[in-house]
Amino acid sequence: MMRDAPLHGLVPITDFDGARDAAGPQDRLRELRKRGQQFRERFLEEPAVRYARSFDLLRIPYPAWYSFTGVYAQQLLKPHMVHLLTRLVLIQFDDFDGRLRHLLFSPADFETGSETPYFKRLGEQTPKFLHSTIAPMYATVPQALQSVGVAPESIDYITYDHLHTQNVRRWLGDKSSPGVFPNARLLAHRQELASVQSLLPIQADWYCPQGLDGVPPERIVAFDGSVQLGRGIALVHTPGHTEGNHSLVYRAEDGLRVSSENGVSADSWAPDRSRHNGIRRYAKATGAEVILNGNTQESSNAQYLSMVLEKTIAGDSTRHEFTNVVPSSECSPHWLFPGAPTSHLWGCTEFGTLARG
Repeated sequence: MMRDAPLHGLVPITDFDGARDAAGPQDRLRELRKRGQQFRERFLEEPAVRYARSFDLLRIPYPAWYSFTGVYAQQLLKPHMVHLLTRLVLIQFDDFDGRLRHLLFSPADFETGSETPYFKRLGEQTPKFLHSTIAPMYATVPQALQSVGVAPESIDYITYDHLHTQNVRRWLGDKSSPGVFPNARLLAHRQELASVQSLLPIQADWYCPQGLDGVPPERIVAFDGSVQLGRGIALVHTPGHTEGNHSLVYRAEDGLRVSSENGVSADSWAPDRSRHNGIRRYAKATGAEVILNGNTQESSNAQYLSMVLEKTIAGDSTRHEFTNVVPSSECSPHWLFPGAPTSHLWGCTEFGTLARG
């Protein structure tokens, strides 16, 4: 259900209120699965967003131990690193007043995000002449938008499922500059913004220092719980990977799409269907129905519940044997790390007709 009073065009969603209140984790799981199915049925009645397209931005090396938490704990031979392919998603949708809006999901400024402590240390340990080989760049965010003729001034919102590695100062500017996206606001869960201001060491290793410093307060919209942005598009609170994590949900031509970095491949949300022996056997041995992306593990139980909620909302794909959850950073094979345990590659996706002007 939705409340009536919008804030900056956002309408709160109440479907999941109280769903995590039970003391027993299995009780929480059953409640979230039920609520997720109800939300799915309601949101399938929404019109599809006008246009959605993803763009390859950057590959980054990432420990396999984090990517598929638990899978390699009892394996002697295991990959050390995998490659994550970071993508930008551009969505055009109608707000509740019928106005065309532009949202950027995960617009990574990787040129400044490299100051994130974990990746800064990794860069310092790697000879500079190898940087472009180990972490090849395909496009910047402005280049991606230019390739489809979308002006920076037309962007209304930017959002990230969480703020690991993100530096938004260039996008949103400061008191002396409006930034690359002069009319955009950052949509962020209030808990995520609070966490950024008071990080523990295991969290701070993954956040870009001063990533929000100097950004005018009016350019940041904090929301609580889950919210709907317009027709067929919502941000659903999915805590666990970080306490303020949220997932992008939007109505597509073939159903609902959900996106986050709670997992890193299609296998993460359907490990029992994986063609990778280690993942499938782990799921069978433990009964796990999701595999966590666990670099910080702020709350593993909450993340597990959130991933089940994500795949319940998304449902199974009509085009392949996995769910319609798309990782915002996808584990993908590359000649440098050819053994990526990925059964289905989403790659870049596009549907709808881009509205010009």
